Amino acid sequence: MLKKFIPYFIWMGLGLGLFSIGFWGLRATKSGNLFKVPEVTWRELGDFDYITGEVGAYLGSYDKKKVKIPGFMVPLEDDMKSVTEFLLVPTPQACIHVPPPPPNQMVIVKVKKEKGVPISLGPIWVYGDFNIRSVRHQYGESSFEMLADAIEVYK
Repeated sequence: MLKKFIPYFIWMGLGLGLFSIGFWGLRATKSGNLFKVPEVTWRELGDFDYITGEVGAYLGSYDKKKVKIPGFMVPLEDDMKSVTEFLLVPTPQACIHVPPPPPNQMVIVKVKKEKGVPISLGPIWVYGDFNIRSVRHQYGESSFEMLADAIEVYK
């Protein structure tokens, strides 16, 4: 008798699964404009010629715009609880050793919140205003700067 209802259970499971995906998808996009910004990839950042300062048209179109960039946090402060300024790098192995990564593989991030954000040891998304601008810091030089609106765990 139970075999008769198995197809119904399968259809109900599929329906509930699709409903939950749709519900959570709408919830993520309704939570703010952060999820609607374009993603800048490390390949695009790597195309910036930091020696000549030549910016390609594609990367240049993101200058002074809100974007999101994935990466790993390298804190620039000693407070190991929260940070207001950090380097965003493409891989966890790109932490600051000698020599540091090239300038086009480091983004200096300044957090807009006064209290800062919690330190993250895993991959993150950084959302905010992107600027193509050389910035010197204690670990060398970055070709890019971001003023972070939000940071979230990379999923």
